[in-house]
Amino acid sequence: MELLAKVEQALRAAIRDRNETAKDALRMLLTSLKVKEKEIKRQPVDAEIQQVISNLVKQRRDSAEQFRAGGREELAAKEESEIGVLEDFLPPQLAMEELEKIVEKAVSDSGASSMKEIGRVMKLLMPEVSGRADGKVVNELVRRKLGGAAPQPG
Repeated sequence: MELLAKVEQALRAAIRDRNETAKDALRMLLTSLKVKEKEIKRQPVDAEIQQVISNLVKQRRDSAEQFRAGGREELAAKEESEIGVLEDFLPPQLAMEELEKIVEKAVSDSGASSMKEIGRVMKLLMPEVSGRADGKVVNELVRRKLGGAAPQPG
């Protein structure tokens, strides 16, 4: 089943089950997909839909972090429950060991040997791991591999 159809079906189920968190998250996702559709002037394909979902998950993580920093635990919990709803539509995340192997291969394939060439490695890497790994984590792994700044925990 097409990803957009799955999202719409999940929204109908959330409305029927009176699941407010899922309903809110899925309506927000469908709105973002309408914006994307107007932007590209065609129906988004599954890969583009996954990119939109990844962006929304990242926004929710950032929001949850901000809410926690501000002492608003209930709002952070709401954001995290929405993340759970959205992540159901993404492919499974890569394990760290698998991601490190992919990064190593991309570095060797690109012939990069210094931080100046990080762009070349990321260009090779991101299409392969898009939606399956956080871009920030991927960037930190590439920097570490190229001998740049040590990755930040988290």
